Amino acid sequence: MFLWIAIGIGNELCRTLDQLGAKVIAVSRSSGPLEALKTDCPRIETVQVDLSDWSATRTALAPLGKVDGLVNNAGVAIIKPFLELTEEDYDRTFAVNVKAAFNVAQILVSKMEAGASIVNVSSLAGLKAIHGHCAYSMSKAAIDGLTQNLALELGPRKIRVNSVNPTVILTRMGRDNWSDPAKADPLKAKIPLGRFGEVSEVVEPIVYLLSDRSGFVNGHMLPIEGGFLAGN
Repeated sequence: MFLWIAIGIGNELCRTLDQLGAKVIAVSRSSGPLEALKTDCPRIETVQVDLSDWSATRTALAPLGKVDGLVNNAGVAIIKPFLELTEEDYDRTFAVNVKAAFNVAQILVSKMEAGASIVNVSSLAGLKAIHGHCAYSMSKAAIDGLTQNLALELGPRKIRVNSVNPTVILTRMGRDNWSDPAKADPLKAKIPLGRFGEVSEVVEPIVYLLSDRSGFVNGHMLPIEGGFLAGN
């Protein structure tokens, strides 16, 4: 049994894994994406819950049986200058990006056996400071810390934990946040490939990290950034 968080990148990931024959459970706060996913992929099971709600998440996920893989992909990106960030911005960023991933992993690890894999969707902003990303960057650095600590603690149980760290990916959220050329072009100029990433270019590495083909890969953050870090 697999559990995937079906928002943005997670939505395409669910569809890809379903096509590969995996049993997929998709989780989202919103009913619309889940209904669309279920219509297109009837074999996928869905769970509607606000992952920022600790108790509701535990209640919703407790009945699940054996889980072979988990992708923590739920996230929000509140991009503002440091001095404009509010307490609400900070709390929401960490409730969704960090607390939810911690909670879901803690719930599901007890349902995993040797050979299971966890993939956390982090960000290049967790590895490299990006102007205007303070709260978001902090939250993704926390996810990378979670990845390494879980790799250390769960490794003896033969459960692997890794992160993917993409730069801007052209999901709906990515397009909304980077639609202004004045903002986007300076970042693109630092990417040797000269563009932002497509959703499939994150989905495929996640599939690899979930599979036995990455059986000796554990505790790593995989940058998916077109070469940004090579020159920065």
